Amino acid sequence: MNKLNILLFLISPNLWSQSPIQCDRPDQTETPFTVPKNRFQIESGFSYKKDVDHHNYSIPSTLSKYGLTQKMELRLITEWNIENYPAEHLSGLQPIQLGFKINLCDEKNARPKTSLIAHVVMPKIASADFKANHLGPNFRFTMQHTLSEKLSLGYNLGAQWSADDLRRTWLYTATLGYSLSKSWGCYVEVFGFAPQFESANHSFDGGFTYLISDDFMLDLSAGKRIAGVTAEYYTALGVSFRI
Repeated sequence: MNKLNILLFLISPNLWSQSPIQCDRPDQTETPFTVPKNRFQIESGFSYKKDVDHHNYSIPSTLSKYGLTQKMELRLITEWNIENYPAEHLSGLQPIQLGFKINLCDEKNARPKTSLIAHVVMPKIASADFKANHLGPNFRFTMQHTLSEKLSLGYNLGAQWSADDLRRTWLYTATLGYSLSKSWGCYVEVFGFAPQFESANHSFDGGFTYLISDDFMLDLSAGKRIAGVTAEYYTALGVSFRI
């Protein structure tokens, strides 16, 4: 093999593709799959959310990942928010989150593929409008079952602590994903949060994904409140890629 052929082999996309990209967006259910070792993955999206007392724009929210090993990835979450209240306007960078995802076990018979995700909110690495008081930890176990060649069931269980006052909130998600074709996928989902000292709230959402290549995906989603005091509805558009 001459030097040119060796170079083409080393930079060939087929060498890097391995398997189609697995993303934590657009649903609320995080995937148990980790980024392949030594790969970078970016998942970014724009969203509009109508809350009870204000309008929220995320422009954008970005999850950056790096495959540290075949079973562990490092994670960085950044989000630029605009929040419009009747009496004030806030905008800027939300406190960043640093974390990891580690694969605990693979799917086998009735046992789901399972991973643990953990982050900590860095309260002072943010714009002035959004700086917080405490390190805010959060975690979730993410599980997935393969129901058929085209259908999968994913679900998460976890908790998060507010960086403002360290109040705990339990969370759950459950999603059914269906492969419409080699490129198109869709999902429906229910999810909810149970804040400390407050009533729980529940929502549902759904959306579509379009796989342009094994390393590039687009998504579109929308959700609505079922019960409780939470966002009335939201819409989101995103793009994900790995290098």
